[in-house]
Amino acid sequence: MAIPTLTRQVFDIKDLNLWYGDHHALKNINFPINKKEVTAIIGPSGCGKSTFIKTLNLMINMVPNVKMTGEININGQNILDKKVDLVDLRKQVGMVFQKGNPFPQSIFDNVAYGPRVHGITKKKHLDEIVIKSLMDVALWEEVKDRLNTPALGLSGGQQQRLCIARALATKPEVLLMDEPTSALDPISTLKIEEMILELKEKYTIVIVTHNMQQASRVSDKTAFFLMGELIELDSTSTIFSNPKDSRTEGYITGRFG
Repeated sequence: MAIPTLTRQVFDIKDLNLWYGDHHALKNINFPINKKEVTAIIGPSGCGKSTFIKTLNLMINMVPNVKMTGEININGQNILDKKVDLVDLRKQVGMVFQKGNPFPQSIFDNVAYGPRVHGITKKKHLDEIVIKSLMDVALWEEVKDRLNTPALGLSGGQQQRLCIARALATKPEVLLMDEPTSALDPISTLKIEEMILELKEKYTIVIVTHNMQQASRVSDKTAFFLMGELIELDSTSTIFSNPKDSRTEGYITGRFG
């Protein structure tokens, strides 16, 4: 009797196509994403990077006139099945956007928001979650004495780390990050990158970035998208040193994009 092998994949995307109305935005995407790895998605503007990452927790469903075919399997379940529970899915697959968007509430209430939505009300339990989440993003020491002050009073970099802490507070398996440092200064960007390298010990991370140096610094795998197609997916070291497709080489060497 053969012993089944344990899969390292969290996501297995098969033949994914997506249309905005008549516009074919994603074309036949086949894309495995492994557990506890950082996968970077690169490519020129308009190539489908942000569209793709928003399919992974179905945030894309908020856009009108979207149609998808194919499969987006997470731990063996196809989330394009209409029976999927979106609240549970987005608890399992958290997302951080390009610009920090704290709620107009206290620092504490921002991080506690998700756990409260999912039924956690005991103060002791909420305290533990908030502290751990802020520590995971290296923000605890900076804010521990002002947890009840407005989150909008934080700096841009701190707001972005707070939003990451808010995503982590629901204990997701996967963290999606769409250009998380594009609006930040170099020091704040470095802090986010250092945090990503630490978080991958616990989480699977998918990051969309225009910054190829960032992709090379933080990711294990890199995917190159062009005009809605996944051109190449390989280890980051291979993509940046020995890409197999001439279009990948042209993009990373700056000949276009």
